[in-house]
Amino acid sequence: MDSSDQNIQNNEAFLKLFLKHESGLKAYVRSCVIKPEEVDEIMQEVSLVAWRKFETLEQPEKFGAWACLIARFEVLKFRRKKARDRLVLDEDIVAKIGIDAEVQVTRRQLQLSALDKCLKKLRAPEKQLVRQAYTPKVSKKELAEEFGQTEAAFYQKLARIRMKLRDCMNHKMIAMNTGVSE
Repeated sequence: MDSSDQNIQNNEAFLKLFLKHESGLKAYVRSCVIKPEEVDEIMQEVSLVAWRKFETLEQPEKFGAWACLIARFEVLKFRRKKARDRLVLDEDIVAKIGIDAEVQVTRRQLQLSALDKCLKKLRAPEKQLVRQAYTPKVSKKELAEEFGQTEAAFYQKLARIRMKLRDCMNHKMIAMNTGVSE
């Protein structure tokens, strides 16, 4: 494989990982600064720094925590630049939020992994119902008619599937936290 193929693979790997974790990173940055344009400015710097340093990441599965650390440093750098502004958070607070964000990113990854596993356990009709129920701009009333049910029956069926998914996820999260393999 030549270097241009390797560069393309690295760029694709980075992009996939960054997009997967972007919403969590943005939520962290948003919790540290007030103005949306500042969030965008910091996120741009986070993405550039992460892209430049991507080759140094030894464990791609820890991308979320690694990128969160970069975001924390970018927020601190931004804060120092805007130190005279009264609406800037103290560095200690930013650091504490950063630690919390790293934990949340990791927890969210575990939850999404558990959800994926639990969704795979559903029967085909249940999967279809869930997939369609969470499709944007789809009316639940129309879905109920499509499935040949009243709206109340449809909501009840969806609620049962949600409870099944919740119980499965709780079981999987407990297993992951205790190190028990399933």
